[in-house]
Amino acid sequence: MTLYEQTLKPLLFSLDAETAHEWGTRALALANSFPPARFLVQALYADNTPEMKTTVAGLRFPNPVGLAAGFDKDCRLAGILPALGFGFIELGTITLDAQPGNPRPRIFRVPETEALINRLGFNNAGAEAARNHLRSLRSRPVPIGINIGLNKDAPQREAPERYAKTFMHLYTHGDYFVVNVSSPNTEGLRRLQEKHKLERILLALQEKNGDRKPIFVKLAPDLPVDALEELLPMLEENAAGVICANTTNSPERKADMLEEAQRLRGRPVHPPFQGGGVSGRPVEDPSTAMIREVYRLTGGRLPIIGVGGIFDAAGAYRKIRAGASLVQLYTGFIYRGPSLPSSIVRGLAALLKSHDLSSISEAVGLSHGPQLDPNRTPS
Repeated sequence: MTLYEQTLKPLLFSLDAETAHEWGTRALALANSFPPARFLVQALYADNTPEMKTTVAGLRFPNPVGLAAGFDKDCRLAGILPALGFGFIELGTITLDAQPGNPRPRIFRVPETEALINRLGFNNAGAEAARNHLRSLRSRPVPIGINIGLNKDAPQREAPERYAKTFMHLYTHGDYFVVNVSSPNTEGLRRLQEKHKLERILLALQEKNGDRKPIFVKLAPDLPVDALEELLPMLEENAAGVICANTTNSPERKADMLEEAQRLRGRPVHPPFQGGGVSGRPVEDPSTAMIREVYRLTGGRLPIIGVGGIFDAAGAYRKIRAGASLVQLYTGFIYRGPSLPSSIVRGLAALLKSHDLSSISEAVGLSHGPQLDPNRTPS
């Protein structure tokens, strides 16, 4: 058990989940404003492991372990987060206009299953505010991704134009961008995963993408295989990669998770709100299965960022072997604390050594075996 789990976690978990998050981000913002504190954080957590360096979609990453979108929605912490040992950070989700999100409470912990349920609803200060925060960034030691979404009150027919405007507001500040069309907390948003709707959004972005910055698409873990089969050829043409996967709003998965939590707690577990997406341990296997399927269907040609239920190096390695070139943390970071990124990087280095591999890229897709040639057209 880490020092965080022994000391800070009990205090933070005694608070409402969103209040605890606000406390944590304020502490990081304070450390960022005081250079000696920032250097101390880096000395404690950053890890330089040469075999973890990798290149994905033309970008160089010091290690493959990133922070998922949702932790820093307004781009206030881009100066301090790399000091925690992340190889890249993804900021947002950012919408063109500011919006408050759904009413509180809107995050609920399920500690028995190491899960979160959230119905935040893209609460953020908007693209202009995010751009102002990023303008003050003095250094960029790791790639920065910017996750963009659609305002709740925006008509879907305007989605291509609004995504493109958000993209251009933030263009100079992102190394890669992510089109979020898979959050379950904005009504109707997941309909934008339909092939032709998503294609129009991507074409609108690529029209503005003069520097050809990588554009990823974040997909829902609840997409059926036939929908993936339809989407992926279009994504290979119009996107740099995909993120597998967002939170799940599958009623069956949520019911199973709450039933298991009730069994372990010894009493019923009732979230204080309806709806919301589940993250953490309950989505570990579904997201890994989705990574494996995307890798298989594309013959390994489409880069994948794997996210969902990663709590240790073994979990990260499973996603990498399934086909993820990079992985991201969110819920695991909340439960395990600030030492988790560097712990996973060190653990991955040990796993590479034990499997006689010299770089993390050699492990990508390894569980598929040599019969899957990335240059082969998938059947």
